[in-house]
Amino acid sequence: MGLYHLAIGLVSLLSMVSGAMTIGANWGTQASHPLPPETVVRLLRENGIQKVKLFDADYDTLKVLGKTGIEVMVGIPNDLLASLAGSMKAAERWVSKNVSAHVTNNNVNIRYVAVGNEPFLQTYNGSFLRTTFPALQNVQSALIKAGLGNLIKVTVPLNADVYESSSGLPSGGDFRADIHDLMLTIVKFLNDAGAPFTVNIYPFISLYIDSNFPVEYAFFDGNANPVNDGGTSYYNMFDANYDTLVNALQKNGFGNLPIIVGEIGWPTDGDRNANIEYARRFNQGFMSHIASGKGTPMRPNAGINAYLFSLIDEDAKSIDPGNFERHWGIFTFDGIPKYSLNLGTTNTGALIPARNVHYLERKWCVMKPSAKLDDPQVAPSVSYACGLADCTSLGYGTSCGNLDARENISYAFNSYFQIQNQLGDACKFPNLSTITRTDPSTSTCRFEIMIEPYYGGAGQTFGYGKKVAFGGLIALFFLMIV
Repeated sequence: MGLYHLAIGLVSLLSMVSGAMTIGANWGTQASHPLPPETVVRLLRENGIQKVKLFDADYDTLKVLGKTGIEVMVGIPNDLLASLAGSMKAAERWVSKNVSAHVTNNNVNIRYVAVGNEPFLQTYNGSFLRTTFPALQNVQSALIKAGLGNLIKVTVPLNADVYESSSGLPSGGDFRADIHDLMLTIVKFLNDAGAPFTVNIYPFISLYIDSNFPVEYAFFDGNANPVNDGGTSYYNMFDANYDTLVNALQKNGFGNLPIIVGEIGWPTDGDRNANIEYARRFNQGFMSHIASGKGTPMRPNAGINAYLFSLIDEDAKSIDPGNFERHWGIFTFDGIPKYSLNLGTTNTGALIPARNVHYLERKWCVMKPSAKLDDPQVAPSVSYACGLADCTSLGYGTSCGNLDARENISYAFNSYFQIQNQLGDACKFPNLSTITRTDPSTSTCRFEIMIEPYYGGAGQTFGYGKKVAFGGLIALFFLMIV
């Protein structure tokens, strides 16, 4: 194990010396038909993605990451925080099973353990306020006891709503009043442990919540009117948001604490502002921004360490925050690139699709030509299908928003049929449905054929999800633009 640690350390050192910019990706698994882990790891490697952030510690996922050199942030779901906070032995068992075993036996390059996921969201009503820090302490102690304290660092991925600005400008940044003392305790702990502060930043959410948000300020093209903060100009929301955190840290005596952007991205469907063009523009702009090495005004010339959200669409995520929630991937559920995106990691300058993906038969469930739109069974049938499938691509401003009534019904039926693995009984809506082998897709709307189900894992963890909660930052930085 010593030689392995030395090799990983040399790789990291060379990366820092060369100034090489690497991009990470969040790999979520809340999908009805997830791609096999081996397929995803090949996708990561062929696209030159050298860092991955996980939301749990699934054995199969971690095992296939072994010997790849891909840097891993392994996650602890929020529902485990109480047990890890209340028992040092529980923390030691978790680390032994989910970290030590993989590092020692499988040569998995685990560098971080994410303790919880956005546990201080205001929408959680304080559920994890008392357990997050004790869990963080216990996991850190367990890593040290296992001899991994120097190699692997703990962190807590937090939503940008943990800080706010009294002035509406980055210079006024400080931690949220109701959790200020707790945040300082955590920040001091991270600083003492040589661990990073991890934050998730989403300009899209601000646009989604507030229709008056200036669209151009979400992007990196320099087209927005800059915000002037005491002589410092901010040309995009990311820099302003990031520097609000930098100011909050600096104001409390931790100005040099490393920052990781745990999640950043743009969805492609499920809302009028969630589309392919905006997603390409945002993600490509962000990649160019961090590749430039310019940093932000508060941390000029400092590299930005970030994980795109996300790698692949997840059709089983909660849509409580919005229908866009299932469409954050730069790849579709089956590993097809959604748009042209140059990560600066491949010879072609484009995303490379997943290989050897196995699909179900080429057949779809659609509305019968003879069925009537005014049939009283239509409404309950569509409601049933959408309730158990994924109809988030239907609606105003979405990729399938231009379908007519019959096509809408067919889309709902087919989504249910595919998620049910094309079982014959799944296309037996009373006198309404039939199976066809003619692709009903349109130029903008894809009627999916599902991939073959993957049964290799011991079960998926459905413990994370984006929540629309930017607190005081929802309206931050843009009121002064207009």
